[in-house]
Amino acid sequence: MKCTNRRFIRRRLPVLLAICVCLTGCGSPKYDMAYELNSEISSFQLLNITNQETLDAFAADLCVVNKDVKAPGVDLSGAGAAGLFNLKTLDTLYAKNVNIQINPASLTKVMTALIAIKYGSPDQMLTASENVLITEPGAQLCGLKPGDQMTLEQALYILLIFSANDVAVMIAEGVSGSVEDFVALMNTEAAKLGATNCNFTNPNGLTEENHYMTTYDLYLIFQEAIKYDLFNRIIQTPSYSTVYKDKDGEDRSLEVNTTNLYLRGTYEMPANVKVIGGKTGTTNAAGHCLMLLSTGSDGTPYISIIMKESSGEDLYADMTKLLGVIK
Repeated sequence: MKCTNRRFIRRRLPVLLAICVCLTGCGSPKYDMAYELNSEISSFQLLNITNQETLDAFAADLCVVNKDVKAPGVDLSGAGAAGLFNLKTLDTLYAKNVNIQINPASLTKVMTALIAIKYGSPDQMLTASENVLITEPGAQLCGLKPGDQMTLEQALYILLIFSANDVAVMIAEGVSGSVEDFVALMNTEAAKLGATNCNFTNPNGLTEENHYMTTYDLYLIFQEAIKYDLFNRIIQTPSYSTVYKDKDGEDRSLEVNTTNLYLRGTYEMPANVKVIGGKTGTTNAAGHCLMLLSTGSDGTPYISIIMKESSGEDLYADMTKLLGVIK
């Protein structure tokens, strides 16, 4: 199904609305129209009737959806929200509550990685501050101590493979100087991607008031992140070993395994589907969440997302059902 959304729909208009058209010296029109969060028409395709000139829609290369989309034989009644998006045809193959704001848990870290890759350098050296000493019960940690040092690339592997919450703080402070400035950048960049129904208050997804995302926002952010080679390499890595330095310059070894149970072989994917990689997330508030990049038998890429499942077993059972829609 090709889906539409009021924010992104492409429409022919009899006149240009809310757009400044200026003639250059050679007589060609110049369009000055920035993407505005609160504008009703800024992401539309506008048609200049006189010159037959067009301005591409903001979502010309995106899947868009504003309602639930069912798929034959797929019942995800246990999931809070879910979506399956074909990145080649831009069809939304399944959608449930994709525009509902939900606590995303560690799916947040996809945005953290995207910001770090875009604004940092892989060989940039990071130093852990006292803020890595997270005490929240059950929080996934790699055991960083103040003064520990590693490169941004090392930190990104630990962030996305092992979902370490302490390393997310180190990345945020290393890239932007403070968690607060990094989070502000997360929100700014999300808005630029059209992910306007999410709000970040931290870089790791630990439960906080006003920290939320929608399934559709996650799709927008994930499809942007997979444009970066480093991100793609990391999310398909099943295990990672590295050595970093402590505050005294001594070597510290770390070995981590992916939290993605498809990559670990714990759960089987449908025979015609290859799971490339993705991100998991689990907190009491968010339930069990999973976002994947997969390919079908013809190599077509898909993004699949499930949020707020009651158990990890149900999460993978439902994700396997959802992946079964792929041909």
